[in-house]
Amino acid sequence: MSVDIAPLPERGILGLAGPDRSTFLQTLVSNDVLSAGPGRAIFATLLTPQGKFLHELLIAATGDRLLVDTEISRLPDLQRRLTLYRLRAKVDLADLSADWAVFAAFGQGAAAAFGLEPAAGAARVLGQGSLFVDPRLDRLGVRIIAPRAEAETAIAAAGLAVTADFEAWDRWRLALGVPDGSRDIQPDKSFLLESNIDELNGISFTKGCYVGQELTARTKHRGTVRKRLFTVRYDGPAVDPGTPVMAGDREVGTMRSGRAGIGLASMRLDELDQARAAGLPLLAGGREVHAEQPDWVRL
Repeated sequence: MSVDIAPLPERGILGLAGPDRSTFLQTLVSNDVLSAGPGRAIFATLLTPQGKFLHELLIAATGDRLLVDTEISRLPDLQRRLTLYRLRAKVDLADLSADWAVFAAFGQGAAAAFGLEPAAGAARVLGQGSLFVDPRLDRLGVRIIAPRAEAETAIAAAGLAVTADFEAWDRWRLALGVPDGSRDIQPDKSFLLESNIDELNGISFTKGCYVGQELTARTKHRGTVRKRLFTVRYDGPAVDPGTPVMAGDREVGTMRSGRAGIGLASMRLDELDQARAAGLPLLAGGREVHAEQPDWVRL
């Protein structure tokens, strides 16, 4: 077993309490919130009415509250938008980030170290918080969200310690090709299927209506996805987000988040196919990059 623990200071926690918490969120987000429970966490997104990405949500359930793990810098916007939708629903929204912490446990044996089945979304209650295998992809490891003292006690009880930092976790995520919120998915611009959210268990195509559902379902059934996120590898420091990926004089994609030697890029599938057929190298910021489809993407 080789498990690393990293704090994720860029994540915050929004708590939803009240008897209508699940049915309220069910009508808004892309996945089936009613399937979330103490033993199962889910991944979902909040969209615009036009089906464009706004926020990502990792949702865990305790006995009397839903916990939403999301980008801390954009949590106030998420809370504001949900408040606008609340109307007469009996639900209370509270930013818990000041006293809570988010940790990631990753590496071989992470789920077993916390007594979880190695299946995406497997969860158990941890005091006021939750422990769960990342519902997007089991290889991402375990998420620990709880008041800081409870989280640190759980880590110690598993015989582990904080051995890594956010950069190490970020490189693990990038190597798996998994997007990280607005760093990789452009708010008000990107569509879910272009960002592989359907492949990451983030959409229910059977639960019924939610904000942005019509366009998401139509795109799925028509098979009209023209772009996808790819892992890209290169030599040297990180390529800046927004840098065009070129094949000759044609732009075939755009860089998203990255670290030295590895990143994600949104690639136009037809342009990428043409570049490969013509044997053209891909260049970003004057450096050659190599695009790889993540092995969990089935297309």
